[in-house]
Amino acid sequence: MNTGTNTHSKIAGYIFWIFGFTGSHRFYYGKPVTGVIWALTAGLFLIGWLVDFFLIPSMDREADGKYVPGELDYNLAWLLLYFVGFLGVHRFYMHKWGTGILWLCTFGLLGFGWSYDLCTLNAQISEYNQSRNRAVPVAAVA
Repeated sequence: MNTGTNTHSKIAGYIFWIFGFTGSHRFYYGKPVTGVIWALTAGLFLIGWLVDFFLIPSMDREADGKYVPGELDYNLAWLLLYFVGFLGVHRFYMHKWGTGILWLCTFGLLGFGWSYDLCTLNAQISEYNQSRNRAVPVAAVA
């Protein structure tokens, strides 16, 4: 678990919350199960969506402690996924050239790949950042 890191942003969380009846802020903070529930029930019939306005600070702290900071920025990756993800732009950003081209040619695998990335993007970025953090020589850090 990371402490003292800031991988996610409350501002981005509130921007995604505006579309929160689709579960977007829950996906952003790494809660794919409740994200899907929010998407299927319009934010638990808008009641859960309204309650989440007050829960975003705690969801932000939890995500900051759970995910690894590094070269790839979570906020940028999420904005790319939400607004041009069907073109694979977020995959190009993550240096996943093959699947980026595949997403580009198939509009995010006809939406199925885009849906997969909604549920796994934080883990993908965290894994990449963790692998890059280990690759940095100790002398370069000191």
